[in-house]
Amino acid sequence: MDTFSNVLSSIKNAQTSFKMTVYLKYSRLCWNFLKILLIEGYINGFMIENQKIKVYLRYKNNKPSIQNLKRISKPGKRIFSSLENLRKFKKGLGTLILSTPQGLLCDRDARSLKVGGEILCRIF
Repeated sequence: MDTFSNVLSSIKNAQTSFKMTVYLKYSRLCWNFLKILLIEGYINGFMIENQKIKVYLRYKNNKPSIQNLKRISKPGKRIFSSLENLRKFKKGLGTLILSTPQGLLCDRDARSLKVGGEILCRIF
């Protein structure tokens, strides 16, 4: 399993067991992904602690703020999308995370910068 899949499954498993924090292995991809999650309001925060990233998970009304977290592009099958084919997920309520030439972006930022890229995951 690749590192990004480990990040997604760790967050998903921690939220289903109602943990307040989860520790992730540090990587630049993970750090940029967590920045997007923080901006979009899916987590409360994160920080580096003992060369690992400590993530503070968010819950709303005793329910995880991340209801669905799914990997789209996998190492065996990469999924790319141009700007014209980039559709809104869950009528704009969900978020797509893209790897673009400008770095990791959510679908809203990718549309405003008019770039496409590899669709890494979707969050709802």
